[in-house]
Amino acid sequence: MSGGGAPQDREPSAEAFRAAMRAFVGNCSVLTAGVGAQASGLVVTSAISLSAEPPLLLACVNRASSSYALLRDAGCFGWSSLGAAHQAVAERFSGQGGIKGPARYEGAEWDTAVTGARLLRGAPAAFDCTVEDLFDRATHAILVGRVRAIRTTPGAGALAYWNGSYRALAA
Repeated sequence: MSGGGAPQDREPSAEAFRAAMRAFVGNCSVLTAGVGAQASGLVVTSAISLSAEPPLLLACVNRASSSYALLRDAGCFGWSSLGAAHQAVAERFSGQGGIKGPARYEGAEWDTAVTGARLLRGAPAAFDCTVEDLFDRATHAILVGRVRAIRTTPGAGALAYWNGSYRALAA
């Protein structure tokens, strides 16, 4: 339904769906995977908690992204929520300016976690994860991560994505 009118007989277009999804406010996170020249990552706004016992996280990853194969093959990944001061990190990891691979890590400080994944230093919450499962569905994969370690930074605020732009939220 659109604007309270009658239901449509056909599915909405991909463009209409993407435009409507911009109305959702999403918490920005960075998923990191790979090492050395094979390191990369991406920004996701589809990050949610799946279970507390055991601790599981869930994200949706576009299968056409350069990071999909790394997440599928690496067996582990870092999951760092972005704070109010991390807009530049979000821009690099979203590929703005054509930034790819290991160059996405430049300009920020990273810690190596228990599994070998990288976590953003100063992130409001950062999770060291192993890949529990990966389900391919249409254009995306549903990534389920098993949390192996957690780091938090109180007072870091949050970075949200809404209506096509990043918004810093102070603590």
